[in-house]
Amino acid sequence: MSLNSHEAGARPIGGQRERLYLYDTTLRDGQQTQGVQFSTPEKVAIAKALDGLGVDYIEGGWPGANPTDSEFFEARPQTRAVFTAFGMTKRVGRSAANDEVLAGVMNAGTPAVCLVGKTHDFHVTTALGVALEENIEAIRESVAHMVAQGREALFDAEHFFDGYKANPDYALACVMAAYEAGARWVVLCDTNGGTLAGEVSAIVRAVIAAGIPGDHLGIHCHDDTGSAVAASLAAVDAGVRQIQGTLNGLGERCGNANLTSLIPTLLLKEPYASRYETGITREAMAGLVKISRTLDDILNRVPLRSAPYVGASAFAHKAGLHASAILKDPTTYEHIEPALVGNTRVIPMSNQAGQSNLRARLQSAGIEIDKGDDRLTRILDAVKAREDQGYAYDSAQASFELLARAELGLLPSFFEIKRYRVTVERRKNRYDQMVSASEAVVVVKIGDHKVLSVSESVDETSTDRGPVNALYKALSKDLGPYQATIDDMKLVDFKVRITQGGIEAVTRVIIDSEDGQGRRWSTVGVSANIVDASFSALLDAITWKLVRDGIEPVM
Repeated sequence: MSLNSHEAGARPIGGQRERLYLYDTTLRDGQQTQGVQFSTPEKVAIAKALDGLGVDYIEGGWPGANPTDSEFFEARPQTRAVFTAFGMTKRVGRSAANDEVLAGVMNAGTPAVCLVGKTHDFHVTTALGVALEENIEAIRESVAHMVAQGREALFDAEHFFDGYKANPDYALACVMAAYEAGARWVVLCDTNGGTLAGEVSAIVRAVIAAGIPGDHLGIHCHDDTGSAVAASLAAVDAGVRQIQGTLNGLGERCGNANLTSLIPTLLLKEPYASRYETGITREAMAGLVKISRTLDDILNRVPLRSAPYVGASAFAHKAGLHASAILKDPTTYEHIEPALVGNTRVIPMSNQAGQSNLRARLQSAGIEIDKGDDRLTRILDAVKAREDQGYAYDSAQASFELLARAELGLLPSFFEIKRYRVTVERRKNRYDQMVSASEAVVVVKIGDHKVLSVSESVDETSTDRGPVNALYKALSKDLGPYQATIDDMKLVDFKVRITQGGIEAVTRVIIDSEDGQGRRWSTVGVSANIVDASFSALLDAITWKLVRDGIEPVM
C-alpha cells in the first residue's frame, strides 16, 4: 500500500467510506489508573456496556497477572466485540510454546491476543538486558505462535515513538518482525505520552512507507501532554485504521486517549464523518453520557463537568449574550446538538443573569414567558436576593427552576415537613473501637395524613454514612403515593462550602442527584447549620423529581 493512498486529502474510492476499528482497553490499561480496581462483576458490567456501544475490540486484562483478571476471563460475557487477552512476548531463552507466562495468556481462550513488546533499543538493553536481535526474534516467534494457534494477533509496540526517534532502523525492524510473522494489527504506542500530534503523523507515514499498510496499524496514545486525542486523530490522518483508548480517558498517570471524545468526533466531525465508518451507530452514541456516568458511578467518582461532549458543562451557556443567541439558534454557540451524545443544554442562572438567560432557562424547563413580562423581573430579583444570602443557582439548576415556578405560581405542594430531628452518637462497638452513628426522624404531612419515618446512617457493611445520609433515607423511606417515583433516585455527590467567615458563617450545600433515566440534577440549600442546609437541598431534589415526572399532588 502506497503512502499516498493514506494522505489526509485522499478520498475513498467511489465515495465508499473506509473502516476504522475502535479498541477499548478500559478493563486493562484503564485499571492502571491510580485508585482504580475493578471487581469481576464490575468488569462484566463494563464489558456489556462497551459491547452495547459498538466498539470492535474489548481488552479484558492480563490473564494470570492477578486473581480478578483470571476470574473475569472465566466469567466474561459473550460479546459481538472481539474479546482480547493481553500479555507480553515470550522471554528470551525460552521457546514460545514453553513460556508459561505466554501460555497463561493463550489459555484464556480469547479469539484475539495482544502482546506487548519492546521497540526502543534503550529499553531492550537496559530494562530487559538482552541483545537487540534476541528481542526481535522474541517478537517474531511470539506472534507466529499466536497465529499458529488460530488467534488474531495484535502486537503493542511499546515506546515505539520514543524508540523511533532514538533509533528508527531498530524500531522499524521490531514492528516489521511482528507484521511479517502474521500480526493482524501492529499498534504503535506512545507509552510515555510525550509525542506531539505532528511527530505522530510523520512517524506513522514513515512506518507505512517502510512496508506496513495502514489497515494493519493501530495507535495507542497516553495523555501526558494533554494531546492523546489529537495525536490519535493525527495518526488516523496519516493512515492508521485502529484506535485504542479508554472510557473517560482512564489510564496510568494522565490517562489514555479518551474514547468519549474520540467517538463523537469521528462520527460527527469532518473529514472523519464522511470518510470513515466505525461500529458505533448514531443511536448507540446517544447513550454516551449514560455510559460515561455509569463508569464514574462504578468508580465512585464525580463526573468531570468540563469533559468534552459528555460533561455537565459541555453545553452550558452562562453569558447573557450567548443565551440570547441560543434562543434564536443553538448553533450560534454549540458545535453539535447535545442530544446526539445524550447530553442536555444548560442555561445557568446567577446574579449576573439577564432576561435572555432567564427565558432560555425557563424554556428548557417547558415554561414559556413572553419577553418583557413583569414576572421575569420578579424572578431575577428573587435570584439576586437569595444569592446575596449565599445561594448559588449557577451550580444548582433544579433549585432555580423550583424558585422560578414558585414565583410564577406553578409549583405544586406535594407534602409538608412538620418536623425533623437528627442525633449523632459516638460509642464503642463490640470490638472496643470508637464508632459513630446517626439517626434521623422525619414527620411528613401528605394530604390529610402524617407519616413518621426513622432511619439510621449505618449501611449494610456497618459503615457510618453520616447524618445527611440518615436524613435522606428517612425522608425518602415512606412518601406514600410518591414513593414509586423516587425509588429510582439516588444521591451521587455532596459539596459543602462556607460562604462567610467567623461567627456569622453560612453553609452552602449542593447535592447532585440521579435517577434511573440517567437524568442528573443539582439542588442547593443554605443555612448556618450544615444539616439544615443539606435537608433543604434534599427537599428540592425530591420536589424537582416529582415535578419533572409530572406527578399530581395529593390533596
